[in-house]
Amino acid sequence: MLDLKWLRENPDAIREALKRRRVPFDLEPLLQIEKQHRALLTRIEEQRHALKKASEVFARNKAKGEAPPKDLKKLSDDIAAHERSLKDLEGAIFRQVAVVPNIPHASVPDGDARANSIVRTQGDKPAFTFSPKTHLELGGSLGLLDFPRAAKVTGSNFPLYTGKGARLERMLLNWMLDVQTKEHAYTEVSPPFLVNRASMFGTGQLPKFEEDMYRLKDDDLFLVPTAEVPLTNLHRDEVIEEDQLPLRYTAYTPCFRREAGAYGKETKGLIRVHQFDKVELVKFVKPQTSYDELERLVCDAEAILKRLGLHYRVVCLAAGDLGFSAAKCYDLEAWAPGLNQYLEVSSCSNFEDFQARRANIRYRQASTRKVAYAHTLNGSGLALARTLVCLLETYQLADGHIRIPEVLRPYLDGIDRF
Repeated sequence: MLDLKWLRENPDAIREALKRRRVPFDLEPLLQIEKQHRALLTRIEEQRHALKKASEVFARNKAKGEAPPKDLKKLSDDIAAHERSLKDLEGAIFRQVAVVPNIPHASVPDGDARANSIVRTQGDKPAFTFSPKTHLELGGSLGLLDFPRAAKVTGSNFPLYTGKGARLERMLLNWMLDVQTKEHAYTEVSPPFLVNRASMFGTGQLPKFEEDMYRLKDDDLFLVPTAEVPLTNLHRDEVIEEDQLPLRYTAYTPCFRREAGAYGKETKGLIRVHQFDKVELVKFVKPQTSYDELERLVCDAEAILKRLGLHYRVVCLAAGDLGFSAAKCYDLEAWAPGLNQYLEVSSCSNFEDFQARRANIRYRQASTRKVAYAHTLNGSGLALARTLVCLLETYQLADGHIRIPEVLRPYLDGIDRF
């Protein structure tokens, strides 16, 4: 959420940011309501002052048996009515500010997804002496995936890993968590997979994206769309001491999202599913270090791809392709040779103080003891389904089997192929 005072004082900057984001948002109603709010607040303060003075006069004259003046009661009633109107205006302001997206950082390219900038590329695309198969073909023939039974049990666009496929999924998650906790100093958390409405608001999923979420209506709880939600809300309504920053958390959760995109070849299998597993990385940092921390976050996520030996690229998203809460975002896109395309396996974002304002996450400065909003960051380390797609398709052999990357073999009792 943006700072309302800053928004009021810099409307042109907000308009330019919305233009960069290509968001059709009319700022004028919000500015007009905010102006009404300030005028009414001034009016109430004036009336309270007048009421206080009139009450003091009445108190001095009360001993003489004088009745309270009629305008004293009217003034009190007017203040109560204006305060109700003020509360309504505050609600209207809150609802409008809550759907204004974050300001893109100055370094973010202009344009839509076509203007996304490739920052760097790692490794070469694998070469084959045969026509590479897709993960659907490989997973089906090797008994690793069973989408027909998943559809029977639940419905379309849900995964079912079986046998060695289920074991590989579990081992990948364990290994990813081990890398981040043992080598990159993240604290592992096992959070609830259901979160409340305040948590979803804090990270920016609500109110704008409620229709994309799975909700338990009887309890008003949501299945997590990403572990970013419970991890970021660990410090909601808290003040963190500066010497504790940066705080780094990692967690595995399944992730649940309604949107499945258009049906077709590019969305079959594990590419776009309603449920997928993910290891998430979340940081709480000081504002002056947040962009350095973003670069480190990207490197932490990249470490997984490098050790798996996957070809990938790092892409800086253009302003028109940014997520609602992000000020800057890098996507990590790994190569899937069977599909002949790059797949996003991680998004690493700096939200600056946007989420911290929504969730009231602050830190106390060591030198001044003043309290300020922290900056929050998050990234996938990694999204398992698409990573598994790239792994299966990259390490396939001519005989239809899959070679296991050496780094995973200790987690699979030394097995070198499926």
